[in-house]
Parts: sequence; structure tokens; C-alpha cells
Amino acid sequence: MNAVLQSHTASNRSHAQEANQPTAEALLQVQGVSLEYRTPERVVRATHQVSFEIDPADRFVLLGPSGCGKSTLLKAVAGFITPSEGQIRLAGQQVKEPGPDRIVVFQEFDQLPPWKTVIENVMFPLLASRTLKRREAEERARHYLEKVGLSTFANAYPHTLSGGMKARVAIARALAMQPKILLMDEPFAALDALTRRKMQEELLELWEEVRFTLLFVTHSIEEALVVGNRILLLSPHPGRVRAEINSHQYDLKSLGGVDFQASAQRIHRLLFDEGEAPVAEQDLRFQDIRIAY
Repeated sequence: MNAVLQSHTASNRSHAQEANQPTAEALLQVQGVSLEYRTPERVVRATHQVSFEIDPADRFVLLGPSGCGKSTLLKAVAGFITPSEGQIRLAGQQVKEPGPDRIVVFQEFDQLPPWKTVIENVMFPLLASRTLKRREAEERARHYLEKVGLSTFANAYPHTLSGGMKARVAIARALAMQPKILLMDEPFAALDALTRRKMQEELLELWEEVRFTLLFVTHSIEEALVVGNRILLLSPHPGRVRAEINSHQYDLKSLGGVDFQASAQRIHRLLFDEGEAPVAEQDLRFQDIRIAY
């Protein structure tokens, strides 16, 4: 059974109401979403009645094993896939198709057109969507290239860049659109370990400065703890919500620490020990956790 979790937003809203404080609606609401795809033999359910909410400036991570439907969920939020059940709402509006308010950064960075320079790649969606005219688009592109530390490479071509630099171009291109939510589908999975850690560090530094809202997909427990301030755990196929965890107490400096490693082990048990009795909240030692049975 997949219980609907009372989300971080809902929890905060109830506390605020008790204190007679104003409350804010969640930016993204995923409500009982099931996703399916068809094979030659049958219809396969990728996720089953998944629910969660994301607040403005959240770094929200979808974490689960391969095949649990986390990337499919991200594509549904992007508007590329229509749920077979449930609905997705962004800023109160139902998501029915792709839009410039949701920009996706995929795992592969060879999506950068090789005949365009770095700055032309960043400008391209601004011009193609008619969001800005050329002069304003160039100014904004240079602004975000500076944010990701690539100002001096504005006129370089993608084939001259390292994998990490291509990743930064993709992030700059996405942020230049100033979307309501940035969607990242295992963006650092193809990078070597050192570059991956550097990109995680740069992403967090960029978030501290810009405070964008992030939905991030990974199958790495350590990356989820480092990147996210909230983590949704999805069970093996079909993806169901196992738990939602607040993880804002961790960062890159936490890697290797005793508490960090213990938390990673507990998340692993939540993800895979389906046959065991639910783990008591006081034993998990997370700042906040909600478990779905």
C-alpha cells in the first residue's frame, strides 16, 4: 500500500496556522500520480500513486534504484508524459505540456549544438522561445555564464570543453530562462568522481546565490544527502513512496562523517528492506522523516 504522505509544505502550513502566521502554497504539487508505458507485450506501470510537494527554493531529490520511475516522474513534471492517474500542478496550474517555466538538464551534455559557441548555446532557448530579443538575451547569457565561471569561454565551441564545463553550460542555459523550477535528471552521473564532486559543490554555491527551486534525480544516496534539503525515497519498480526525509543538515563537508554514513545506511534500509518491520522514527535520527507503509 502506498500511503499519501503529509508533505513538508502541509506540515509547515499547519504549524503556521497554529501560530496565526501567513502560509504559502507549494510551488509544485504532485498528487497521486501513476505513470505507465506500453511495451509490445503489455502496459507497464512505472510509478504508483506518488504524491509530494515542493516549496519555492527547495532542493528536492527523487532517490531510488534504477527502474523505480524517478526519471519518468521528472519527465511528467516537465510535461513530456501525461499521468494515467493523478495530476501535477505548478504554481496552481495543471501541467499538461512542456513550457519555459520548467527547464530540464539531462545526464548527457552532447545536447549542446556543436556549431554554436557557448554563449550562443545559452542564448538559444531565450531566442527560440521569444523570451528576449538578441541584445537582452546576450546580456542575460553573459550574466549566467559568469555565475558558473565560464565568462572567458563564451566564444568557445562545445568540443573544446571538458565534461564538467559542458555541464556548467547546460546549467547556465537552463537558469538563463529563469524557470519556476529547474529539473535535473542525474546530471553528473557521466562525470568522473572528482569532477562530479566539483559540480555538486558548484551547484550548491550557485543555489546559495540564486536560490532557484530544484527537482533533482539520482540513484546515489550520498549525492542525495549532499545536494538535497529534502529527499523522497521511491521503492523498486513500480515506484511507490517509501519515505520523505529532511536532509538540510548535510553538505559536502559531511562526506565521510560518522553521522553522514549512518544516515546513508539507514536510507539504504528504508529503500530496500521491504520485508522488515518499519524502522522507528527515533532510531533513524533524521531531522524529520515521514514513512509510507
